This record gives sequence, C-alpha cells and structure tokens, in this order.
Amino acid sequence: MGEAIAKLKSKANKIKQNIFVLIEASKHPRTPILVKFLSIIVVAYAFSPVDLIPDFIPVLGYLDDIILIPLGIILVLKLIPKDVLQECWNKVEKLDKINYKNWVAGTIIILLWIVVLFWIVTLFIQ
Repeated sequence: MGEAIAKLKSKANKIKQNIFVLIEASKHPRTPILVKFLSIIVVAYAFSPVDLIPDFIPVLGYLDDIILIPLGIILVLKLIPKDVLQECWNKVEKLDKINYKNWVAGTIIILLWIVVLFWIVTLFIQ
C-alpha cells in the first residue's frame, strides 16, 4: 500500500513539474504562438476550480482531472521544440529547488473566473 502511494505521489509531482514547464514554455520567445496558446489553456484548466465534468458527479467527475490534464500536458510537450523544452526543464528544476510557487498565475485565473461569473450574473439580472 505504501509503495502505491509513493508511486502516486511521484506521478503527481511529475505532473506538477510538467505544468510549470508549460508555464515557462508559454513565456519563451521561441515557442510557437499556437503552442503558447495551447499551453496557457492546459495550465488554466489544471489550476481552474471549474471542470468540464463537475467533481460532484461520482467517478466521472475526477476522470477529467485524471485523463484530460495529463493528455493535454503530453500533447503540448510534444509540440514544444526540443531545445526550448530542455531550457524550460532546466529552469523549472532550478526553481523547484527554491520551492517555486506561481501566485501570479493563480491570482489571474481566479480573477478571470470572478469576472466571468460576474458577467453571467449581470446577464441574468437584466
């Protein structure tokens, strides 16, 4: 049981690192525009509290987190040029050693959802 939990933690940590690689790749000047856009979408979905399938639906609610996010990460990582990807990995490994936290990205995503919810509420009020 302990070995399975250790493997799960390892995979979760790998996904976390991959997300930060996507963040770095989206800021890199040699990353193609389409890949930057896809990278931002995957990162926003990973950090977003809103899912395609709500988490309160039994089993299916967590399947999108377990399947969609890793598939999106894999797709975008394959689209990033190899030299850019290596630079981003090196940067993330250095930042990981100093316990990298990207509060700016989280704040932007939360503010974006607040704006969207406010917009929806104002539509219903009118």
